[in-house]
Amino acid sequence: MHKFLRAVGFSMCQSKKEIKEMLGVLLKEAGEILEFSRGTEKLCQLSIELAPGIGICIVGEKSDDGSMEVEYYFPYLIGKEVTSTAECSIQRHTERETFAGLLDEYRVGISLIYYLSNSIEYRLRRHKKENCNVRGSRLSGLSVKGKILFPIQKTAVQIEKSKIASKTRSNLLEAAKNGDADAIDTLTIEDIDLYSQVTKRVEKEDLYSIIDSCFMPCGIECDQYSVIGEIKEIDQKENYLTGEIIYDFTVEACDLTFHVGINKNDLIGEPKVGRRFKGQIWMQGVADF
Repeated sequence: MHKFLRAVGFSMCQSKKEIKEMLGVLLKEAGEILEFSRGTEKLCQLSIELAPGIGICIVGEKSDDGSMEVEYYFPYLIGKEVTSTAECSIQRHTERETFAGLLDEYRVGISLIYYLSNSIEYRLRRHKKENCNVRGSRLSGLSVKGKILFPIQKTAVQIEKSKIASKTRSNLLEAAKNGDADAIDTLTIEDIDLYSQVTKRVEKEDLYSIIDSCFMPCGIECDQYSVIGEIKEIDQKENYLTGEIIYDFTVEACDLTFHVGINKNDLIGEPKVGRRFKGQIWMQGVADF
């Protein structure tokens, strides 16, 4: 059973039998169908939209009589905006022929890895020897546990200074990656100063009044992250099969804007634009070729 099924409104599915029954119903509701043939292999991807931009993707092998043997499935949330135009390489997973996107995103300060939602499209392009260069990645995350935090009060001057500092740091990280010794030294000094400031402030202040936003790897799986980000937009959607409510947040964390989907029952607090979302997400994305 996929851990993040409840994030798209299937919290009632608790066993393999229930999952099998649910997939059988969804196969009859199939919307967009993408087929990939290579020799005797006939792979088929079915996307079933349960709410605008939210659904289940089922991938399996299609037989000559039209039936389909399900190989795997995953819940998805499609982001509308391009999150990053940074250089992106695509790598195959070991277990099955699914793929991950690897972004060299300087704004986050780490190599950002996401599960590629449109892997069949990538396989088709590669099979036809078409251009597979990624010009943009539309990222989104699914969460099964989240909280709403109050925002940090800032003046217009502080917001402007924060944007300039973030841009400067991104430039320094890029220079450091290219081997600039001065940039490496500057970043090291900045980190030491930051650690000193945080150590002093944490004695008298709450941790979440110091940390405005964060984006860091979480757990042992490379595409899961712990995030704190400002909510820019809130869209409330309903799974038409189960009637469960799903929040689709547009979140900005570390200057990255992406979507986060979470079941209303899994969210603690009242979401409002300007407040912050805190939670662990499974990062997925669509690569625009």
